[in-house]
Amino acid sequence: MKDIIWVSLQKIYEHLIPEKTFWRLSYDWIAGEQPEAFALMNYGFVEDPNAEYELTDDESLCHALYRHVAGAVTLEGKLLLEVGSGRGGGLAHIKQVLRPRLAVGIDLSSRAVALARRRHTDIPGLSFLQGDAEALPFGKETFDAVLNVESSHCYPSKLHFYQEVRRVLVNGGYFLYTDFFDVKDLKDIKEMFQEALLFIEIESNITDNVLASLRFDEARKLRLIDRMSPRMRETFRNFAATTDSETYRLFATGVRKYMRFVLRR
Repeated sequence: MKDIIWVSLQKIYEHLIPEKTFWRLSYDWIAGEQPEAFALMNYGFVEDPNAEYELTDDESLCHALYRHVAGAVTLEGKLLLEVGSGRGGGLAHIKQVLRPRLAVGIDLSSRAVALARRRHTDIPGLSFLQGDAEALPFGKETFDAVLNVESSHCYPSKLHFYQEVRRVLVNGGYFLYTDFFDVKDLKDIKEMFQEALLFIEIESNITDNVLASLRFDEARKLRLIDRMSPRMRETFRNFAATTDSETYRLFATGVRKYMRFVLRR
């Protein structure tokens, strides 16, 4: 039986309020729930989806997705922008591991930004701002690289976002990008890259790697769901793509793919 709350949220999202407002309100609410319980919200990544892994009890697989995407180029000493930085855990990890000189996170949710600032006050060269992915509050050619991890599916206009990414990148700068897409939309996405004058250097389908992560990380996420909102258990199982959810099924049946791109200005 379909989750009534999930269906109702989809109806609101599709018909009653602007898409951007829906996601801002949603992530404002999530940012207020269990603020110390987790720092990342992505689906994670395992290098070898056929290998045996132990069930995780931390955010290591979520960190692994960030390293896989951001680690495609050398970031040490560079200026890095993450668009859709959320609670800040991914960018904080990249700042410490890949050592960009300056790492700036921007997110539409002011409550998520406030939480990220509180959680990561001890990392020099790391900052978080509230702002819109389709109207980035930075000048032309400001950053050496732009990072976007599992966030752009919330944006009303991906083309406007891609154009903004190009605008704030230095000439030759990199767009390090991963998200999920319905297969039928991938051709249009690549045409948007071309229109925005962002050129693909690496394209990889990491769906199997993400599906494996979802399986190995499921028990931890279910515990978080029970703590956050047990009455909305099925809704958040869809959101978190647990193995019994419609979201997981879309990946498993090939209707939806999780893609990783390295693009260059």
